[in-house]
Amino acid sequence: MGRSHAYCTFDPEIFDSELGTNSYNMGMPLQLTASTYYELRDIFEHQSPKTVVMEIYWGVMTSDFQINETTQLFQVMNNDELKEEYIEKVFPLSEKIKYSVDALKYQADYFAFKSDEYDEKIRNFFGVFKPAGETHTNGTESYGTKGFVYCDYNMLPGEYYKTNQFVGMDGRDVELSDVQTIYLKKIADLCEEKGAGLIFVTAPVAPVSMDYIENYDIIHNTVNEIAEEKGIPYFDYNIINEEENIVTNENFRDDAHLNYSGAKIVCRHFINLLKEEGIELK
Repeated sequence: MGRSHAYCTFDPEIFDSELGTNSYNMGMPLQLTASTYYELRDIFEHQSPKTVVMEIYWGVMTSDFQINETTQLFQVMNNDELKEEYIEKVFPLSEKIKYSVDALKYQADYFAFKSDEYDEKIRNFFGVFKPAGETHTNGTESYGTKGFVYCDYNMLPGEYYKTNQFVGMDGRDVELSDVQTIYLKKIADLCEEKGAGLIFVTAPVAPVSMDYIENYDIIHNTVNEIAEEKGIPYFDYNIINEEENIVTNENFRDDAHLNYSGAKIVCRHFINLLKEEGIELK
């Protein structure tokens, strides 16, 4: 479970073929921890997972709420009562008001659409076109199986320096949202209540990105403290990769997500690591 780093990193086919498990990747774009909690509650209504592997990416844990990822969550949740509870307990008051009125609910989407439409008309009228940016001309990205997203292209040249999102990042400036921290602990409690094992994992960002991040240990330690408090194994592949160099920049689709060559490496390393630690995926 988790966000895009989850569905780009963990291929259920690899785990199932090597461990004899029956797994599924429930990662969703930009998913906050509160949404993961409610998604997991919905899953427990229909399934009985024995082990939950949760990918933790600090980049989306600094926000209390994002309406875009909530909309994606509601597309897959089957329980209307859980949706109502989510709105009641997670939505800020201002967003509750907007969400209850359709005219306001879709206002942002409407104006974003009209802005793009008018921009295109104006550019066409004056014969001014947007300069083409870097695009992936080779390779493919597609839905794989069991929730995994396959990709075989590599980082663009600009992501090594010019457009790398981690340039200037300092771990001292990264503060996890109290809301997301609370729900991270609630996920641990829920898994314990349901008798499911829980494992925290942070998928790696590209080595060139790690070179830009200062004081990453502060970010790691913040998550690790929660894991230790709840007695949850935590594997941070940014730390592991710095020590073992298991993936290189060539194993990434962009500055933060693995391509399939990297996913295979991390999946198999993770399987071996679990075996070494004596952690059984039930």
